[in-house]
Amino acid sequence: MTEQQHQGQTRAEGQEEASRTARNKEVFRHFHDVVNSRDAAAIDKTIREYVAPDVVFHAPVPTELPGLEAFRAVWPVLLRAFPDIQVRIEDLIAEGDKVVARNTVTGTHLGEYRGLAPTGRSVTYDEIFVFRFEDGRIAEAWGVVDVLGQLRQLGALPV
Repeated sequence: MTEQQHQGQTRAEGQEEASRTARNKEVFRHFHDVVNSRDAAAIDKTIREYVAPDVVFHAPVPTELPGLEAFRAVWPVLLRAFPDIQVRIEDLIAEGDKVVARNTVTGTHLGEYRGLAPTGRSVTYDEIFVFRFEDGRIAEAWGVVDVLGQLRQLGALPV
């Protein structure tokens, strides 16, 4: 292979990688938009479309279910607890097969959550998620959610 052919191949691989990274970010943005619609059926449909059936899910979610079922189960819980939930993307970074999102979440506690009766209190908390994509679908996810902040704002823990 000549140097010119090698450079052309490297450039093409870089363009393909950039395209894949942009697609992965777009999947995340679409999922984010659907979440903010607060439409449980649309969220479930989007999860089934963009999350791999054998996804590995590492996050402090209020369910004991594994993988895809955890993804599907967490949103009805959050929507019942915080019917006005809003997720605002603060940072969205992508490289290779991963997308990292730093979000601010707000909502009003109007339904049971983690064993707490509704308080009517507003909460604002941060979360960071890392999604690894395979073939355009989320194959693995890591989440760090400020559950301590949630519980303090809901009055379940001392400030």
